[in-house]
Amino acid sequence: MNEGSHYSQSQKPTKVVVVNGPNLGRLGVREPDVYGHQDLATLRLDCQDWGRELGLQVEVRQSDDEGEVISWMHEAVDQGTPIVMNPAAFTHYSYGLADAAAQVTSAGLPLLEVHISNPASREAFRRHSVISPVATGTITGMGFYGYKLALESVAHTLRESAD
Repeated sequence: MNEGSHYSQSQKPTKVVVVNGPNLGRLGVREPDVYGHQDLATLRLDCQDWGRELGLQVEVRQSDDEGEVISWMHEAVDQGTPIVMNPAAFTHYSYGLADAAAQVTSAGLPLLEVHISNPASREAFRRHSVISPVATGTITGMGFYGYKLALESVAHTLRESAD
């Protein structure tokens, strides 16, 4: 448990959904020089461990289906669930996902955009995000550690709004 955490064992942990977009199910195999050698199962365990330290119940999801990811944003709004999202390729062109993500933040819920690599240092088409303008914040280029920073940001935001 972090010293700064306001979470106690008697409180029910806040659920946070970590959403990963297309091709992230191929972590560890796809371009390991860009995305590293760790796989999605490792990311899932890391996020769950980090979440426990912060008093968060973390569920990690991945889909290559844009409609499914959009549905997860709608579910988050309906259930009051904060989101950490690596939209992957959807980052650059999915206005449908951007509209759904905007509903999350418009509902007063944190939505942290995460990218394992730094899109600004890569191909030109990766430098534009339709998600960043509606996200609470964006963390890029920190590898899997970026997810930890995003979860810490969610916990911090929730504490601030509770005070």
